[in-house]
Amino acid sequence: MPNTARIPRSILITGCSSGIGQCVARGLADRGHRVVASVRQKKDLDTWPHADIPVVLLDLTDDQSIESGLNAALAHTDGSFDALFNNGAFGLPGAVEDLSREALRAQFETNLFGWQVLTNRVIPLMRAQGFGRIIQNSSVLGIAALPFRGAYVASKFALEGLSDTLRMELNGTGIDVSLIEPGPIASRFRANAQAVFLRYIPIESSIHADAYRKQLERLNKPGPAAPFTLPPEAVLDRVIHALESRRPKARYPVTVPTYLFSVLRRLLPSRWMDRVLLAASGGGRR
Repeated sequence: MPNTARIPRSILITGCSSGIGQCVARGLADRGHRVVASVRQKKDLDTWPHADIPVVLLDLTDDQSIESGLNAALAHTDGSFDALFNNGAFGLPGAVEDLSREALRAQFETNLFGWQVLTNRVIPLMRAQGFGRIIQNSSVLGIAALPFRGAYVASKFALEGLSDTLRMELNGTGIDVSLIEPGPIASRFRANAQAVFLRYIPIESSIHADAYRKQLERLNKPGPAAPFTLPPEAVLDRVIHALESRRPKARYPVTVPTYLFSVLRRLLPSRWMDRVLLAASGGGRR
């Protein structure tokens, strides 16, 4: 018997203004699933391009917005969801020693705390129906650290641990938890990273000012941000399996760097792994 079942399922997806979220929303709707998308800003709500996919306003940094956004989404699905794809996130570049409490809190409010508030709200609905899929969009930086990405790395490492724990706690409930672990994916990630970089990092007064100027050049550079960059459809393929499979995987690596770093991390001593990661990032310049 095949391990996938093409049963139409209802799913809420966060972070759909562009990139992975919008691609996954479109792709799952085209496969017959009942998709509700969410965006953080009203301008993205007003310019939503997919008339056949309902979209709601949901700001992951605001509990009231999460509640009102979820209630609006539930109105489109008869009061329940089969699945949740937590995707809305951003990356804050900057050295760890330049991260203020405010900067680190901002990173975690969107990338972790908001996800958990929303997930905790959805779990009772899934328990009541005896089925659910919680799909977390993590990152290669949830399994391997790179310099000048400490805030984002910390949020994704935390997400990995929280998701592993949640998966065990939900054992036997019919609710599965899966982590998607993309490497570089074509999206607006760099543009969004530049905005928060300029907001939170003291570029000119930092000991790392020269490195930061090079980072800004990289963020402004057109074209793929890194080697092995794939389109968002690569993530869509993994989400489809996590949603439709009878036995979804705990982890879905995406792109060559994720596969490579996950293997090397198990094989190499930490100091050797540091050298590999420093080389891969150009010492933090890429």
